[in-house]
Amino acid sequence: MYSAQHCFTSFKSAIDQYQLPERFTFPFYYEPHPLCLIAANELQQYLSTQTDWQHNFGLGEDSGPVIGKMFGVLLVRNQNGELGYLSAFSGKLAEQNLLNGFVPPVFDMLAQESFFHVGMQTLNQLTAKLQTAQSNPDIERLTAKLTTLRQQQDTALDAMRAEIIENRKIRKQRRAHAQQLSTNEIAELNIMLGKESVAEKFRLNSLKLEWQQQCDAVKDQLDSLLTEIAAIKAERALQSNSLQQQLFAQYQFLNQAGELKDLNEIFKDSPTQQPPAGAGECAAPKLLQFAFSQGLTPLAMAEFWWGASPKSEIRQHKNFYGSCQGKCQPILSHMLKGIEMDANPLLTNPAAGKSLEIIYQDEVMAIVNKPAEFLSVPGKNVTDSVYARMKAMFPQATGPLIVHRLDMSTSGLMVIALTSEANKSLAKQFIARTVEKRYVAQVAGVVKQQNGEIKLPLRGDIDDRPRQLVCFEHGKHAHTYWQVKQRTESTTLLYLYPHTGRTHQLRVHCAHQDGLALPIIGDDLYGQKSHRLHLHAQQLVLNHPLTYERLSFEVDVDFSQEA
Repeated sequence: MYSAQHCFTSFKSAIDQYQLPERFTFPFYYEPHPLCLIAANELQQYLSTQTDWQHNFGLGEDSGPVIGKMFGVLLVRNQNGELGYLSAFSGKLAEQNLLNGFVPPVFDMLAQESFFHVGMQTLNQLTAKLQTAQSNPDIERLTAKLTTLRQQQDTALDAMRAEIIENRKIRKQRRAHAQQLSTNEIAELNIMLGKESVAEKFRLNSLKLEWQQQCDAVKDQLDSLLTEIAAIKAERALQSNSLQQQLFAQYQFLNQAGELKDLNEIFKDSPTQQPPAGAGECAAPKLLQFAFSQGLTPLAMAEFWWGASPKSEIRQHKNFYGSCQGKCQPILSHMLKGIEMDANPLLTNPAAGKSLEIIYQDEVMAIVNKPAEFLSVPGKNVTDSVYARMKAMFPQATGPLIVHRLDMSTSGLMVIALTSEANKSLAKQFIARTVEKRYVAQVAGVVKQQNGEIKLPLRGDIDDRPRQLVCFEHGKHAHTYWQVKQRTESTTLLYLYPHTGRTHQLRVHCAHQDGLALPIIGDDLYGQKSHRLHLHAQQLVLNHPLTYERLSFEVDVDFSQEA
């Protein structure tokens, strides 16, 4: 059993000059408190020098799979009034759940005596049984035999149908040539021809039955094997679901009032009504659970990434990140109930005090220069936006006004349609990709090549919206052409030309390891936060919705002057 003394770490450096945080960290968007930065630095120093365990973070020459990790530190006060911090990692580390110096998991699935270990053995046995059943060579043999029989059946039946059709033609000719015969002879001929027709139908039905019996005999053997496989799958699914529900019930989380809720209860009102995979294994819930269970008072928290980035995500080594929305938000909402926290920045209006410049206007459209940190359309909590401002400025406008969007953090040119007809015309141009768009971006590093293109498909991260993932299986095609405009010793100014318009496309294509591997300066999702995101929609070229005249608009930006 882990106790506070096993995981409570006293600061190695002097901290007397630092003020304690007035409120707890808003976990989904924050600037780390100075004491959390010190704690994180001490933990990172340990990770750089420790020899207690081995894990390949992708930072050195270690072999094997590369797995970067999210780590967390929680500033706490113990019952003696002493300040210190707790450390945690998400998931497993070095194939273990329990490591000295780190808080334990909320539930240890790896314990040999755990019901989960026993349940997984049962599931593994069912999986092995399923694999054996699926690899039965009779399945392939019978499937091939059934396919061949059905092909032979079709050939034989087609041949007989062709023969019947030909015989029908001959009978028709015989009837036509029988007009000179007597009435009795014609009647006898018709009877005989009718019998031939009936006999052919019997022969066809008999042939159908013969082939059907052959096919059914093989199909029955095949179905028997497939039924066995389906039964094993159903049993495994039932066992897996039962084990999952039992597992979720073991993940029980405290808050400062001592209220205990398990994952099943916490996620019962979520859209899926069940926890996502890995829920409760992140660093933040582990830290808070241990603090509450040991009578420690949580004061502030920070989480950072250590190691190489996953292939699909963008994680920068040593960067701090907010807790994920999908897995952690419902859990932390319960755990932090009643604790005074920093304000949620998503509830404040980022456009307050900012003006929206109109650089062109006529009777059917307008071009505006949207400032950074300004919504294109109303959000869940904030309505102030380009749409709201345009609605107020042009109350007689018809149609939806907004033709395309820019990310809240991106500044630059947007076209506004003031009539329904103009909206349709402009929308068609965006769909047909005849609108030319050029962005200017400044990335944190030196790009060596002069130009290039990036094709990385994107989809939303369902566990951590609004982040986007690179996904070649389910992602949507995303294509960006780039060109170097200017270089300094530590940055590069780029022109970016998006051929598609996916969410966060330019930000991900710059930051991802298979893109430029250099985040845009000020990118709080895929890089490091700064005074603003250095991304600006500088040029927009389109056809006028009424005259079809080709129009070009351009507004430059000086990122250094927008601090």
